[in-house]
Amino acid sequence: MEDPYATVEIRNPNGRDGVFTVKVTFKDKNGYAVIDTTDQVSVPAKDKTTYRVAVAGSGRVDVVDHCVVDPRAAADR
Repeated sequence: MEDPYATVEIRNPNGRDGVFTVKVTFKDKNGYAVIDTTDQVSVPAKDKTTYRVAVAGSGRVDVVDHCVVDPRAAADR
């Protein structure tokens, strides 16, 4: 069985390449956060990147029902 994941799209409207912090919270069926992730993703200038966020780092993977993505990825540099 493949490990669970979420796929997010990060867009860079800026005129230079950037590294963005992407935050995804995986929640159980009641809406409680069970896993929080933060990843840094490089995105070329005026482009977009699709990124796979693994549901990992916790023994609670089996209770994940859905995820919530922070709609704004912060530019790190």
